[in-house]
Amino acid sequence: QLQLVESGGGLVQPGGSLRLSCAASGRAFSTYAMAWFRQAPGREREFVSAINWSGPTTRYADSVKGRFTISRSNTENTVSLQMNSLKFEDTAVYYCAAGRRFRFGSQDYDYWGQGTQVTVSS
Repeated sequence: QLQLVESGGGLVQPGGSLRLSCAASGRAFSTYAMAWFRQAPGREREFVSAINWSGPTTRYADSVKGRFTISRSNTENTVSLQMNSLKFEDTAVYYCAAGRRFRFGSQDYDYWGQGTQVTVSS
């Protein structure tokens, strides 16, 4: 099993940047694909980005492509999401997730963090 804890959320102005981190504890972190999802009030949880177990393969939602970068460290058991050029519509609770397959649906992920709030506001 994995336990996931996100950090790094907060309040930022449009155009600003934030870096989210997810620390994993448990066995075999390096064998899991990792992903970030987000959920805004009144909306369903949506895929943001994923990275495969070894790191070189990544995937992004069209809405964040070119602005967000996902990365991982299998020595530190962490996955990060660098978010630049933030927009009002990026406001959501962001969740870190781990799954056995490099997929992009929430149903494909077995372990979830508690979420961290990102608010983009002027």
